[in-house]
Amino acid sequence: MKPKIVKANTLKEYMMPERCYIYENWGWVSAKDKDLSIARARIPPGVTSKAHHLEGVQEIYLITQGKGRVYVGDLEPTEVTQGDVVVIPAGISQKIANISETDLIFYCICTPSFTESCYRDEEA
Repeated sequence: MKPKIVKANTLKEYMMPERCYIYENWGWVSAKDKDLSIARARIPPGVTSKAHHLEGVQEIYLITQGKGRVYVGDLEPTEVTQGDVVVIPAGISQKIANISETDLIFYCICTPSFTESCYRDEEA
């Protein structure tokens, strides 16, 4: 890999069927990186993402704004806020609810890189 700077103003936000807005900072689509993806997620107040899991992909959430309640596998539902990290092993059920009055914003860091083929909707 060669050194590179990816400017945020070049990224486009899009709505996912998961009920959140995403823009990919780095990953399979933008950089053709099969090992790592980083995407910013935004969930409006009162919205909960769909229950889902990622087949063969570990995901880490880094919360940067707002307050949420995260549901991960057999763990108790847990409130998360700015600076908190949520580790979600591959194949483990997950969803997150925005319980604040502002947008909940967090980064999704996936290894290997997220692809649509790894996503499994548990509410379908």
